[in-house]
Amino acid sequence: MKKLIITLFIGLLSQQLIAQVDQSLLKDDRSDSLENAMNMDALSNRVYATSSSPVSIGGYLEVDYKYIGEDGLTDGHTFRIPRVTLFITSSISSRIKFMSEFEFEEGGEEIAIEFAAMDVNFHPFLNLRGGVVVNPIGAFNQNHDGPKWEFVDRPIAMTQMLPATWSNVGFGLYGKMYKQDWAFGYEAYLTNGFDNSIVTNTENRSFLPASKDNKERFEESSNGEPLFTGKIAIRNQNIGELGLSYMGGIYNTHEDDGLILDEPRRLDVFAVDFNTELPFSDTYIVGEWAWVFVDVPNTFTQQYGEKQSGGFLDIVQPLVDKPMFGFEDAVFNMSLRLESVDWNVGTFNETGGNIGDEIWAFVPGISFRPTYQTVFRLNYRYQEQTDILGNAPAKTSGIEIGFATYF
Repeated sequence: MKKLIITLFIGLLSQQLIAQVDQSLLKDDRSDSLENAMNMDALSNRVYATSSSPVSIGGYLEVDYKYIGEDGLTDGHTFRIPRVTLFITSSISSRIKFMSEFEFEEGGEEIAIEFAAMDVNFHPFLNLRGGVVVNPIGAFNQNHDGPKWEFVDRPIAMTQMLPATWSNVGFGLYGKMYKQDWAFGYEAYLTNGFDNSIVTNTENRSFLPASKDNKERFEESSNGEPLFTGKIAIRNQNIGELGLSYMGGIYNTHEDDGLILDEPRRLDVFAVDFNTELPFSDTYIVGEWAWVFVDVPNTFTQQYGEKQSGGFLDIVQPLVDKPMFGFEDAVFNMSLRLESVDWNVGTFNETGGNIGDEIWAFVPGISFRPTYQTVFRLNYRYQEQTDILGNAPAKTSGIEIGFATYF
């Protein structure tokens, strides 16, 4: 698979280089503002360099430096490239489009197909999508591109409680409609889903991201049961966007060749997301909160939570917005992220005391955007994490510096 993807990438890149012989054939499709864009448009409204070829390519790069300590101990200075992501899209016809996203992590040791789907347009309110689809739970899972965010790290709740980026093979429908300043959108997909690893994992807790390690979900369902993911969202140009989403289905392998192994056990996730921009100060606010419900077998201890909740809130305030350092659209921002996760909501049966396994953090920062597509970020992270027994929390703090850019 890795060799196939690399070969495809080299071939497509060669086509683009040949097309560049005539510079008039190459144009930059980037735009700093997309009117009426919603979170559901995040995958299609990406940055691409296009030519006379029907195939367009793009992507983004993230690089960062960290100096983080926990309870006075630190591993020292760390430099890393969390990911290099490649987008490939093709307009097969006026109503048929192919889009894809390949992510290269750990120096190319891990290559993931995060999105590879064909869209067929019948009407703006009725479109078919099939292939490897990104499940529309919350907003961050689809709207996860690094250059869009003012923070080096992705939100804890969306990556360590929900499994962003979470994608599966399946089919579904989506659409949008507009009326004056209002926009309404919906998405609904049936895909392959989770597996037993969400409770049988090395984290020793109910942990949805464990299913990401199961690459076989791109070939077959672990239990023959579809996962449903649906979302509705409404946006007003002067107010902002509100989204409500749900993802659920049977997660365990409860039958094998007619042999009953267990009763079917459900996983259900509910999420709400919103974003707005205050007109009097240009302050941008974006947040998301999710609730997870897992039917845990009675044979598991109470450290495997049946209920989880968590989310984040980002506040971004432009400080200077004017041409500077030779960049026409440069912006300095001040930002703050508040985030929290409770992996085990509830109390112990024996004592009635609160079950721990919680984390909260605040991350202030400043960022500089020479253009909309590139961001330089400086963050200070402080977080406290409590174990399941509620002992004194482990305190983590440190500096994170990095940049992210589309290309």
